[in-house]
Amino acid sequence: MRVVVLPEVVDYLIELSDILYEKEYFGFEETAIKYTDALFDAIQNELPHKSPKPAPPYFERFGTGMYYATFKWNKGTSWYVFFNIFRYDTEIIYYVRHINNNHMIAQYL
Repeated sequence: MRVVVLPEVVDYLIELSDILYEKEYFGFEETAIKYTDALFDAIQNELPHKSPKPAPPYFERFGTGMYYATFKWNKGTSWYVFFNIFRYDTEIIYYVRHINNNHMIAQYL
């Protein structure tokens, strides 16, 4: 199994660490970076072990035939990772197309 993350998703996570620091969710920039790094690592390592759910039609703007998985990050925030699953020869590939949290997209799920 392999997890491939679109560059736009990586850019979003880099921008997210800046936003979290600037809006004072974290007191230190290094802590905000560690938060997003840990989220990226969880996606890379845990996504293949999550139960995929079909993504609602609202998210087709990011790709068709997608699934999503939930990453409960703390008691107030869950992250939703949207992806396609492909098979290449004998390998299963998880292709991450979008990520967002319950504060922004819960009403669409």
